[in-house]
Amino acid sequence: SKCFRPVKARSPSSSCLYLSCQCGWQSGIDYRSISVHAGRRGSARLSYVRYIKALRFVLVRLKVLVLCTGNSCRSQMAEGLLKSFDPRIEVHSAGTKPAEQVNPHATRVMKEIGLDISGSYPKTVDGFLNEEIDYIITVCGDADENCPVFQGSVGRRMHIGFPDPAEATGAEEEILGVFRQSRDEIKAKFQELYESELKPQLDAAACRAF
Repeated sequence: SKCFRPVKARSPSSSCLYLSCQCGWQSGIDYRSISVHAGRRGSARLSYVRYIKALRFVLVRLKVLVLCTGNSCRSQMAEGLLKSFDPRIEVHSAGTKPAEQVNPHATRVMKEIGLDISGSYPKTVDGFLNEEIDYIITVCGDADENCPVFQGSVGRRMHIGFPDPAEATGAEEEILGVFRQSRDEIKAKFQELYESELKPQLDAAACRAF
């Protein structure tokens, strides 16, 4: 954020870099508590840009759960895409009735754009019911209608629906074409959500964190 600027450190040997904010708040934070740092070990010098990135990663987070029925296609692609937008977003996906495995067509079309979801597997939503979540996003109508009651704190629940590509029939290339279209639609919608809502929240929270 352009809101921050470094100010004079306590001493040349100090590991504490002071930051000031246009909001009027000033803070000194020991960079040795941050795992991302530059320079030789023990050095008090640290790249300002990398320092801010590290602080944002540690201090400013949004937790998002993408929910569908089987957690095998749409929600898996949405999870992979949203993770690629910003490391400050902790993204999970789950299903109300999880399938046995992630659809291989979903894995293939995601790999085409450089995102590997081959290590993912369908998970039940039951494992998230007691957690604090900032956003619950359903991507299929059934999950939206049968979304369970969450005991933990939920910031916002929203529905962004997409047709199920797993219902595609025909030759292999025709099926892949449907999955590619679904992937691109999911990317466009979640990119819009990120730019219009998630990123501004994260940037504002980063400003308030100091």
